[in-house]
Amino acid sequence: MDAAELRAMQAPIKARYKDDPKAGLITLKAKGSLDETNITCKVETGRALAIAGLHPATGGSGLELCSGDMLLEALVACAGVTLKAVSTALEIPLRSATVSAEGDLDFRGTLGVAKDAPVGFAQIRLRFDVSTDTPQEKLDQLLKLAERYCVVYQTIKSGPPVEVTLKRA
Repeated sequence: MDAAELRAMQAPIKARYKDDPKAGLITLKAKGSLDETNITCKVETGRALAIAGLHPATGGSGLELCSGDMLLEALVACAGVTLKAVSTALEIPLRSATVSAEGDLDFRGTLGVAKDAPVGFAQIRLRFDVSTDTPQEKLDQLLKLAERYCVVYQTIKSGPPVEVTLKRA
């Protein structure tokens, strides 16, 4: 897809959202169910069933997906799609590009071993490796816009309010 095709595809969507701002507000959903015998959660992905379990550093077998890894994977996926969309829109040719994310966790926190150890990632690093002849100032603009428009990155960075409830079924 080139820049003209991307603009043509997105133009009616953008026009609709400008004319009717409420049309741009969409609720995404995810759902999972707990396994009756194992410490796992079966997450419906829309394409398949993803089975998440404990990370080996917390006693898991390593056979199930780790939700921390899944968070980083979601960041990589969103950042990669966003980088590609922005590079297409700006007509920045990329011969190749890879996206990687890594995060530091102190598992003493999630296991309750040390009260001063945080639960969750202490730091996340997102990296783009691109092969291109594009001047650095255009690449700086590409990175700035990829950060600005990546939903998962902005969500992690901004930390929106999260409401948690428990109800009897």
